[in-house]
Amino acid sequence: MNFLGGDGGDDENDKEKEEEAERERQEAIREAEERRKEKHRKMEEEREKMRQEIRDKYNIKKKEEVVEQAPQEEPNPLMRKKKTPEELAAEAEQEDLDDFTNGDPSSGNRKLKNSIETQVNEIKTQIEGKCSLQ
Repeated sequence: MNFLGGDGGDDENDKEKEEEAERERQEAIREAEERRKEKHRKMEEEREKMRQEIRDKYNIKKKEEVVEQAPQEEPNPLMRKKKTPEELAAEAEQEDLDDFTNGDPSSGNRKLKNSIETQVNEIKTQIEGKCSLQ
C-alpha cells in the first residue's frame, strides 16, 4: 500500500482535465475574438455608409487611397539587415576605386580635366612669382 503517491491514476486524470480546460479556454478566446472582429466590421460598415451619405449630400468625391511605398532606408539603424561578408568586400573594393575608374567615364574625364587645369594654374602662378623676383 502506497500512502504518499497513490496508484498514479490521479495524475493522468488531472492532466486530461487540465488539457480539456485549456482547449475550452482557447476555444472561448477564439470565439470572443471572432465576435469582436464581426462587431468592428459592422461598425465600420455603418461609418462608411454615413460617410457616403455625407459625400452625396455635399457632392464630395471619395479620395483614392494612396499606397505609399516603404522608405528605402529603415528608420532604426539598429534594426537594419546585416551585410554579408561578400557585400562588405564589394563595398570595400568599390571605395578603393578612385574617381577616374568609378562610374560614368565622362564624369571621370571632367574630373581629370579640372584636376589638370588646377595643377597648370598652380604651376603658372609659381612661375610668374619666380619671374617677378628676378
